[in-house]
Amino acid sequence: MVAKRPVRNLLGLAVLSYLTERPMHPYEIGELLVARDHARSIKYNRGSLYMVVNQLVRAGLIEAQATIRDSERPERTVYALTGAGRGELFDWLRELIGQPAHEYPQFVAALSLIGALHPDEVVALLRRRQAALEQQRAEITESVTACLAQGLHPLFQVEENYRLAILEAELAFVARFITDITDPETGWGPEWAAHHARRDPAAASEP
Repeated sequence: MVAKRPVRNLLGLAVLSYLTERPMHPYEIGELLVARDHARSIKYNRGSLYMVVNQLVRAGLIEAQATIRDSERPERTVYALTGAGRGELFDWLRELIGQPAHEYPQFVAALSLIGALHPDEVVALLRRRQAALEQQRAEITESVTACLAQGLHPLFQVEENYRLAILEAELAFVARFITDITDPETGWGPEWAAHHARRDPAAASEP
């Protein structure tokens, strides 16, 4: 059973994780999110980060440890992880890793309604998506290869390897879907197009 979290924004999980390293102020946490490229995996903007930090404080998962006063900058509060926060971090991570959750990807939503488009247009759109996915795959592969060549342990690239696996699966699906529509013997295209013609004869007669 999925637990009800006091803070559910995954940005909060990142804050808890970073504070296991040392106490930090939110600005430093935001800089690390960007520097470590974790903002590719966790939606981040500075305003939402400060909001999540306040939520974590109210939940007793982090606490203010000190205030840094610098004449050149506004005051900054440094936060530390509490015992409850450490327990929440580990419990939350275990849940996310061990228990699949139902998600709502935009592509899946579009697929559920794709019959509204003509099959010729769908094939063109799928081929456009295919090219974009192949570009993403090439960019991630290049990045992973470069990081490994610099001596970065594969553990710290595991999320990129996951992205590659998802891209490979989606590319295979898109290629198969195009074949399902366009195969000259078994393709769905003619029946699909006929459905559109019956639904909108005027559109079907357009050049």
